Amino acid sequence: MPESAQDYYDRILAAADADGRLPLAVEAMPGWDIFPYELDSLRLKPLQPLLEREPDRQGEDPASCRCAQGQPSEGVIWSDEHWRVSAERSGLPITAVLVSREHHDLADLPAELAGEFGRLLVVIAAAIEALPSVGRAHLGRYGDGGAHLHVFLFGRPARAGQFRGSPLLDWEENLPKIPVTVAAEREVRRRPDRGDLRWARAHPGSWRSGGPIDSGSSRGLKPIVRRAS
Repeated sequence: MPESAQDYYDRILAAADADGRLPLAVEAMPGWDIFPYELDSLRLKPLQPLLEREPDRQGEDPASCRCAQGQPSEGVIWSDEHWRVSAERSGLPITAVLVSREHHDLADLPAELAGEFGRLLVVIAAAIEALPSVGRAHLGRYGDGGAHLHVFLFGRPARAGQFRGSPLLDWEENLPKIPVTVAAEREVRRRPDRGDLRWARAHPGSWRSGGPIDSGSSRGLKPIVRRAS
């Protein structure tokens, strides 16, 4: 029988000290050379009791979801009838967010949209990794605050060895934001055609190096590269 939430928590709590603090796992991520904090004064917060239930998220009721109030246009760099991609201002070269237009969460995404979702992640990651300031595209899906599917793709700065791996977001919170003047210089010269990603879905292999992103083709997510390079 699968472990219950209470059984899991009791087992974790048994490993804590009298104040409810777990020991810092210096042999794991805190001991990595890319861990962003010094260990001398670092300690974990005490464990808190389990919640009575999972808290409601924004948009649990589709009628109250922000998607029912219309589709936002601010920051949108590509969209079609099923999806939109927006860029958020952050301290990274680019932070892109892929959002479904219809109200779905990841676990209830219909099969057809799930197939599109996978292809889009590949296309967007390839566009991000084509940027000279990006070493790798990182992917994050959390969903604890909002019930509407939204997935983050983070451009990890190239050659910044300390920013590798999962500590990237700890660094991002403290990095200076991309200046507005720099962002303005990256504005797209045109909006992509609505058929752009239809082509990408049919030709996924062409988004590798030497494909439309590098060759200057107007198809696909070339505008993302222009905006965030």
